[in-house]
Amino acid sequence: MNDILVERHWDQALSDADMLAMLGSAADCLGIHRVDWHASRLSADGHELFCHFSAADAESVRIALNKAGSPRGQVWAGTVHDAPGMTDDELARANVLVSRRFEERMAFEEIQAAEHAGASCLLTHRVQRVRTYLSADRRRMISLYQAPDAESVRLALQAANVRVDRVWAFRRFGP
Repeated sequence: MNDILVERHWDQALSDADMLAMLGSAADCLGIHRVDWHASRLSADGHELFCHFSAADAESVRIALNKAGSPRGQVWAGTVHDAPGMTDDELARANVLVSRRFEERMAFEEIQAAEHAGASCLLTHRVQRVRTYLSADRRRMISLYQAPDAESVRLALQAANVRVDRVWAFRRFGP
């Protein structure tokens, strides 16, 4: 099984009830296509959604979500990198998502070294990275942080000279 990540944007904000209904309607299709759902993160404003699945390939996830009536999004294979010593409880407290894109392929070790160089900035703003998803082509990355709020993460990464594309607070939905 491979880690498959899905990013979607909604023109009309989703509510918690919308999310629960969507998740319920997708369950059968996910099962038929042997797709395991790990978690989804819905932005605080309800317009952005990031989901983590395991499946044989990205196409299985695309087909299952399409049959379930979910709009198309960006679907990509990647690897999962937890912060050292991270527990399930700490991961569950993640509340801010950061997305980044790279012009050149980046090794996870390079990304990690840049964050370690700015560790004092993260500590100052009470920001802790808990998990990173790195695309198979190593040009896209999503990181989950535990922090007081999205602005704390934005400020900490800016002070550490880490370029980001988007930063948003989220609510987690999981099995």
